[in-house]
Amino acid sequence: MAQNSQETDTSLQRAIDYQEHALQAGGVSKAGSTLMAVAGSAPAYSIAASTALLIGAAGVGAPAALLWCGIPMLGIAFAFSHLARVDSHAGASFSWVARGLHPILGFLAGWAVVISATIFMVAGALPAGQMTVALFAPDQANNTLLVTLVGSIWFLVMAAAVIFGVHTTERAQWIMSIIEVGILVVFAAIAIPRAITTYHHGETFSWDWFGFGHLSSGGVFVAAALIAAFYYWGWDVTANLGEETKNAHKTTGAAGILGIVIVFILFEIYTTTTLVMLPGKTIEANSGNVLTVLGDAIMPGIGGKILIVAVALSTIATLETTLVQVSRTLFAMGRDRTIPFAFGRINRKWKTPVFATLVVVIVSLLLFVLANVFGDSVGQILGWAISSIGLQIAFYYSLAGFALIVGFRKVLFTSVKNFLLIGLWPFFGAVFMMYIFFAAIPNNEPVVNILGLGLIVIGVIPLAIFYPKAKAAYFSRRPLEVPEDFSA
Repeated sequence: MAQNSQETDTSLQRAIDYQEHALQAGGVSKAGSTLMAVAGSAPAYSIAASTALLIGAAGVGAPAALLWCGIPMLGIAFAFSHLARVDSHAGASFSWVARGLHPILGFLAGWAVVISATIFMVAGALPAGQMTVALFAPDQANNTLLVTLVGSIWFLVMAAAVIFGVHTTERAQWIMSIIEVGILVVFAAIAIPRAITTYHHGETFSWDWFGFGHLSSGGVFVAAALIAAFYYWGWDVTANLGEETKNAHKTTGAAGILGIVIVFILFEIYTTTTLVMLPGKTIEANSGNVLTVLGDAIMPGIGGKILIVAVALSTIATLETTLVQVSRTLFAMGRDRTIPFAFGRINRKWKTPVFATLVVVIVSLLLFVLANVFGDSVGQILGWAISSIGLQIAFYYSLAGFALIVGFRKVLFTSVKNFLLIGLWPFFGAVFMMYIFFAAIPNNEPVVNILGLGLIVIGVIPLAIFYPKAKAAYFSRRPLEVPEDFSA
């Protein structure tokens, strides 16, 4: 009787906490959720910052790397979609992995989201600064100090948009992302016929670029897959907005899947046209932003400037979505008392986790300074950040995929559709992500492993410190409850 009474008190306290510290329900529309998924993957930024790295790792196998990483990534998106249908939670993987596998793994999954997003503040703010400087003072585009300063200003502007409410966040995304994607679509429509007919200074196109032959070496495949994972990463911000999205149990998952499909098409077009239109030396020499050079090739005279605008908007937009993702994850962790409860409080006026957001802002600004001190160039900083984030992405995506398999095991074989979309495809995605996680470690630079793995391991410290306080709120979480007639 005493134990039942204690469990009832715990459940009641948890319900009160969730009610008092609730985000703005229904603040994000279905269209807005899809937009967030696209903005989270930041197509223009990803193409600009990662294409040279991907081509450097895989050569003409770069389109194949995006394809063969995109297929398992869709499996992870299906996993997120189904998990969100039974648990729309601001912590997303933090909650799902805890309920599907184990709370300790759930905490580490949430911690990996926090770490990867925080590192990305450097990887994202630097190009935002670089693109802005390139527009107004091209000769200073490689001035790391100036780039960092301007990037920090953009970062603070986006932090304000996140703090002032999810409606403000969504409106800002509509403006930035529509312009960005519109520019990319127009340039893609011009680039394809131009690459086929007139402008061809790179490789001769072949359909075998999409096959596995150019990735046959294990080292090449793993390195390319890790970079490709970074390309796609960010679509899952829709899951972290689950408590703030209309009809979230259906909307967030569909938005994430649609977002991946949209950016996949853009990634493949621009990677392929880069290989065809630009010589290898040009790609290597412009590793920090190959999209500007490609823009000049597509539309001589003004194309580079226009695509700089697209990259700047993309970078600024994804800074905002990443801030949303990390602040909501920290909010969920604080609300469940796995970190200080202050992170789980919201501002009553704006219905946003202001404290969590401000902490991220302060830490990120400190990282900007450290990046300036220890990084020799913007390109080097980006390379380290992208590879380390790739490890963390693979870690928490794989755990979410396995959480689905375990949590939904009773319905996996109730239909062919369930077996494929809840079982086989997400399982393949989870295994793929786990494989590239472990296979990449021996070949990484030490600084990449320190950032990628060491910062995940540090999560054990808050886990141990706050375990007593979180025991009732988090470590006693009920398993995933899936209806027996659940259908994919």
